[in-house]
Amino acid sequence: MEILIITGLSGGGKSRAASYLEDIGYYTVDNLPAEMMVKFADFCAGSSGRYDRVALVYDVRSGEPTDILIETLERLKASGVNCRMLFLEADNQTIVNRYKETRRMHPLQKKGESVEQAIRREREWMQPVRDHADFVLDTSALSIAKLRSELLDLFGQQGDRGGLAVNVLSFGFKHGIPIEADLVFDVRFMPNPYYVPELKNKTGLDQAVRDFVFSFRQTNDFMEQLEKMLTFLLPLYAEEGKSALVIAIGCTGGHHRSVAVAHELAEYITEEGYQVTENHRDISR
Repeated sequence: MEILIITGLSGGGKSRAASYLEDIGYYTVDNLPAEMMVKFADFCAGSSGRYDRVALVYDVRSGEPTDILIETLERLKASGVNCRMLFLEADNQTIVNRYKETRRMHPLQKKGESVEQAIRREREWMQPVRDHADFVLDTSALSIAKLRSELLDLFGQQGDRGGLAVNVLSFGFKHGIPIEADLVFDVRFMPNPYYVPELKNKTGLDQAVRDFVFSFRQTNDFMEQLEKMLTFLLPLYAEEGKSALVIAIGCTGGHHRSVAVAHELAEYITEEGYQVTENHRDISR
């Protein structure tokens, strides 16, 4: 069993770090007092493997003396639990700016006191904890993607990085643009099989409709340019830390052109080595 204690300065990024760790399989508990950590570890140990990776977030809101947390850390390590502590911090100006953006008060800020005064007091208060931390991470200059990458480097297991999952979605504009779409492409410029009597009641998944749609030069030119663009974009999205991307292809009703193009595109992206799901939102409307 692995227990990771996430602590540090208020505004240092503990909540965001916990959410990333949760994404890679940690069971996270926010603001757990140190006095309860040993009992919680015993509970996890008896859970038949359901809680093998646990992240416990601890901060000054607990109101406990910091030596209790240090003693708890040592007790857990002495008991044979793989227990480590991550201390997150940032420079004073960065933390001040973060509190300004959220319009929240620092938990140690007293009436008539500035945020910076509260930060200085918290640094002194948390210094013994920092000294006992296994990892100290300064988040001042870290982007969201970089923080995620750092945490994966420190605590990820094989396969945690996974890869960019792509959902290729067809839709009809008359039913509205999918709100979950990251990229939207309009294929209404293509000749419409709806006006071909023998194709009207078929869909873009039928070979006859696909043959019709791809019999035109503009369709093939469009696909060539779209594939080039995605070959360029997808690695950049993955590098930035994006875990899921929704590509929406729209025509008028979502039955013919968008379905055929989405199906073709999903096959291409699969061949490029990405995890792909294919959905046709309006195909049965």
